[in-house]
Amino acid sequence: MNKELGLLNIISVLVGLLFIAFAVVTALFYPPLLSTDNLFIISVCLVMALLFMVNPLFYLHSEGRLPIPFAKRLGVQQRTPAVQLAGSTTATPPLLDAKGRAVPPDVKSMMANMNPKAKDS
Repeated sequence: MNKELGLLNIISVLVGLLFIAFAVVTALFYPPLLSTDNLFIISVCLVMALLFMVNPLFYLHSEGRLPIPFAKRLGVQQRTPAVQLAGSTTATPPLLDAKGRAVPPDVKSMMANMNPKAKDS
């Protein structure tokens, strides 16, 4: 599976580079650069290159091989999901009902969305 995925990513990058090369050739060697036909062909080639090149970039980012530049300097933090998955280990105490039983995950997600306030005693 890993070899097929690598081969598909390489083919996708090559096709994207081919579309970029075709856009550059169209811009350089056809005389009226700002004609409607040339602008249409160049824009279609660049959009197709974007479509083919974005999947390998997402794959590299999900594997941790392509970090986002300036993310730590700008203060971008990883968001934690508000809804916890069943069986996940977290540091928060479990939500209990009035009799001391654990609340089901669907009720826990509804309570997290409502953001209940602390009771006055």
